[in-house]
Amino acid sequence: MEQRRRPMGRGQFGKPGQRRPTGRPSRGARGGADDNSGVFIAQALEAWQPKTDLGLRVKNKEITDINFIFNNGLKIVEPQVVEYLVRNLQDDLLLVGQSKGKFGGGARRTFKQTQKKTKEGNKPSFSTYAVVGNGNGLVGLGAGKAKETVPAREKAVRNAKLNMIRVLRGSGSWQSATPQQNSIPFKVSGKCGSIRITLIPAPVGTGLICEKECQKILRLAGIKDVWSRLEGNTATKINVVLACFDALKNLSNMKIPNQMKRQLGVELNEAERMTPAQIDAENKTE
Repeated sequence: MEQRRRPMGRGQFGKPGQRRPTGRPSRGARGGADDNSGVFIAQALEAWQPKTDLGLRVKNKEITDINFIFNNGLKIVEPQVVEYLVRNLQDDLLLVGQSKGKFGGGARRTFKQTQKKTKEGNKPSFSTYAVVGNGNGLVGLGAGKAKETVPAREKAVRNAKLNMIRVLRGSGSWQSATPQQNSIPFKVSGKCGSIRITLIPAPVGTGLICEKECQKILRLAGIKDVWSRLEGNTATKINVVLACFDALKNLSNMKIPNQMKRQLGVELNEAERMTPAQIDAENKTE
């Protein structure tokens, strides 16, 4: 009996076996398993056509440092701006969902599933939160929602890059012998809903003593040692994550004198490194 060969399924492009390119490397490539990941990202950035004035200035190499964007209060609308200026970006998904089922129910998962009741049936949707950072003082948090898991993940990573912030790091613990950038310079708190989180500076070697999803955010922000205290309904993981990100934002709201920054190990910019005599000499030359 002659066996008939089963035809290939149609991909998203409409042609058999062809798939739509996602624009970002796979998890193996992002983890360093694929040597062609750097070439893939470079080709994607080379084909990037900016649609904003900030994107054009970044593509033309008029802006080469992302700190210029933060110092001037410019808004990032295109995620390629962050990819072009910040190297060694890493992303991770947060466990904000919960699985269903009789035996595996209650386990944490990355996607939160909801359903809409219609005449045609149930229409599911998936939402997730992603965190992006370089492990050196830059971190972003974003949410994504779609009818499938892969588009929801891509939306979350894209929004996280658009929501990038600078994190003030230092060593505010009295137990630290020398100032380093292993922790935060002072105690800070953040709030979302009923959740209130307080981050406390810790000495070197303490580790991240906080909730597991907050550890992912702090680790990608470059913070290695911290104590924390949580108040409220901590079972709501989304509010816990947003409260932690709000606390990192509040680190930049306090003005610190340059002398205190040196004692706390906070990184100084070029203007803050100058002595008063150097500032007077520069003003006279102008």
